[in-house]
Amino acid sequence: MCAAGRRWGRRQRALLWAVLLAAWEAAWGQLRYSVPEEMPKGSFVGDVAKDLGLQLPEIRDRGVRIVSEGRTQYFALHGKTGHLVTAERIDREQLCRLVEKCVLRCELIVEGEMQVYGIEVEITDINDNAPSFKEIELEERISEMTGPGSRFPLAEAHDPDSGRNSLQSYELSGDEHFSLAVQAGPGGDQRPELVLAKALDREEAAFHELLLRASDGGDPARTGTARIRVTVLDANDNAPVFSQAEYTVRVPEDVPVGSVLVTVTATDADEGANGHVKYSLKKVSDMASNIFHLDSGSGAITLLQSLDFEEGDSYELEVQARDGGGLFDTAKVTISVTDKNDNAPVISVRSALSEISEDAPSGTTVALLHVHDQDSGPTARCAARSMGTSHSGWRSPIKTTTVW
Repeated sequence: MCAAGRRWGRRQRALLWAVLLAAWEAAWGQLRYSVPEEMPKGSFVGDVAKDLGLQLPEIRDRGVRIVSEGRTQYFALHGKTGHLVTAERIDREQLCRLVEKCVLRCELIVEGEMQVYGIEVEITDINDNAPSFKEIELEERISEMTGPGSRFPLAEAHDPDSGRNSLQSYELSGDEHFSLAVQAGPGGDQRPELVLAKALDREEAAFHELLLRASDGGDPARTGTARIRVTVLDANDNAPVFSQAEYTVRVPEDVPVGSVLVTVTATDADEGANGHVKYSLKKVSDMASNIFHLDSGSGAITLLQSLDFEEGDSYELEVQARDGGGLFDTAKVTISVTDKNDNAPVISVRSALSEISEDAPSGTTVALLHVHDQDSGPTARCAARSMGTSHSGWRSPIKTTTVW
């Protein structure tokens, strides 16, 4: 057989597998669609009637409806067309801030047939956010005795978009004394560093003005900028040193507001201003900055607002200790939140028969139940087992073992 014939055979097999996969998913009641974020209300998502083989009169006569998880209904069924449409504008960054693949789930319920079809809708990203710095005016204090090649971490930009639409590169401009290096963090994030390319002379120039630019990979690209003012200081030959490179603490989610969770400590062998250490948060998410406070003098990290395990079970902070001469050390602080049984299971009847014949056989489907517990671990599992389902909350139609 020639190469062209083999390629044609492979294409036919691939097409056959795709058709079989689509048929398998439809048979098991699982539909998958995708839609870009920020689409107007009423935008087309998928042709549910066609994909499930339902006729339009069936949709009206059999009580077909869409039920979404949670309070907000993001999707609706258009009765005249059988299309799944958006029920409101969807912001991907608001819904899936920490998730790379954003998927919303709902159920299509055919009450006349007591059937449930699961629907997954992936919300794809658009480049609707530009990279931004938490502070657009940055200050670095560097001793004139610092040797060329020394590096100083800079504040990172943040872009809530994903993939190519997220932060891709940094650029530095403004002065021949400095260049830019970008290091890859443990999670693949980019960490800009200011590199001293030429020795400083305070008597020649006491200040240097630089511009740091962050760009994403959208088309067209979006950018954000921050200005850096470098102050040149006199000699300081000892940097602060933390007592440990990483601090780890576990706290229950009901720890009182105002509690000191952990205290970081750094020492500096210098005297006077060059030995006086101040602490600051160099890398912290917007959420964590509203929950934790770092005392710049003592290094104590206190709780500003109540913790909720269901909203966040772990936080990472990067703390910097800097002396009066501009030298510094950094340490990582990991705060793990342990769960408390602070949520009761919620049981809802998704659909139920209004009447049933007295001679109905055992195993007849009489109702669709849903149980959900926001807690994790044994407390959520016990609640789920008591209903005969998993603690995730999603289940198929429930059949009774006995009809009364």
